[in-house]
Amino acid sequence: MIKDIIIFSLSSNVTLTNKVCDYLNIKPGISEIKHFADGECIAYPKSDIRGKKVYIIQSTCKPVNDRIMESLIFIDACKRANAREITLIMPYYGYARQDRIASKNEPITAKMVADLFTNSGVKRVITVDLHTPQIQGFFGVPVDNTTPSYVFAKYLRERLEVHPSFTGKNIAIVAPDHGAMHRARDLASFIPNTNIVVIDKRRPKPNVAEITNVVGDINGKVCVMVDDIIDTGGTILAGAKVLKEKGAREVFICCSHALFNGEAKERMEAADYVSECIVTDTIEHEEFENSTKIKVISISKMLADIIKSHESHEDIRIEYAKFR
Repeated sequence: MIKDIIIFSLSSNVTLTNKVCDYLNIKPGISEIKHFADGECIAYPKSDIRGKKVYIIQSTCKPVNDRIMESLIFIDACKRANAREITLIMPYYGYARQDRIASKNEPITAKMVADLFTNSGVKRVITVDLHTPQIQGFFGVPVDNTTPSYVFAKYLRERLEVHPSFTGKNIAIVAPDHGAMHRARDLASFIPNTNIVVIDKRRPKPNVAEITNVVGDINGKVCVMVDDIIDTGGTILAGAKVLKEKGAREVFICCSHALFNGEAKERMEAADYVSECIVTDTIEHEEFENSTKIKVISISKMLADIIKSHESHEDIRIEYAKFR
């Protein structure tokens, strides 16, 4: 039941949490987070949570280690305050890119962080567009990995239908590398008659990409590049530039997690070969509000619907138990 839940934000997603609560017509819980001079922090609920289901919304984005510790400490506080059940919603999961041993003696940090949250006492974790789907298996509790593809598709259909010549056949959904093919297929499923293109590239070192080929027809088409993360922006912009040089009519970029470190924002706004960069609010950037190139679309309704779905399923189980 919606009235038996309470939703908290910590330090990373205050605006997103408020929007989710607005959709659910409930007030967000009150939390206290303090950082001390020696680098330690404390986080705890100020609202009464005894016997309630607690949802915590916190992206483990920059500063990543602080966000992780805030989450773990807050979860511990909720357990000690006798919360009935704790669900952690991590719109962005930090350390996700360290998901395998790429060279000798490297750690698998994505698994280590997953273990921390598994052992913290949460019952369920909800994520948005994990860097690789197999990270779900790193957790010892159920993980719902959601996708913003429908949110992107809805915006793109409204945006592109402004063009008189718009048809699905005029659009190419572009995976910036082979690992992003599942995102391209997912987005294409919501925009009929589009074709899928993949950029073949190599990574000699982190944040550096060498593009070797574009596989698929892009000539005269509106290209929509879709990926999970933009960090410094160099890789995605290099791909967008190649698409434009090889005959794309326009290039749009869809990105779930806008890290935008360094000069990424300035690079994106200066790229005249990109019509628009569409990102979600898994990571909050106040500076995007005045940008003419970067469009932020919210996943708040999607998260609210997920919470409602979980609660309605719980209600069904309770009702069924009465007749056993």
